[in-house]
Amino acid sequence: MNTAEFADPVIEDNRAEEATSMEACDDFDLPKSSGRYCPTELLATFTLLMAGHGRCVSSSMMLGDREYAMWQLARAQTVADEELRRTAVRLFAYFDDAHGWSHRH
Repeated sequence: MNTAEFADPVIEDNRAEEATSMEACDDFDLPKSSGRYCPTELLATFTLLMAGHGRCVSSSMMLGDREYAMWQLARAQTVADEELRRTAVRLFAYFDDAHGWSHRH
């Protein structure tokens, strides 16, 4: 019995191409140091809850100015609204990311 394995050159070429493929459909993992996107639904909920307490919050400013965002999240903690506080805590995780805002300058 012959136990030698024969490599099919076509299959081997396809395997090599798959390993180096740059197709958009290829699986892609973000590097661990990349920032995360803030979920827009959560941000919209936050701004609406703040508006319900007479506090105008700019979503654009929240996304573009970390100091402004942190200030608004801190203000939310002073309001007697448990849903608003929980929403602010969830958002805080996106604005206090050690690999996100602090390294964007």
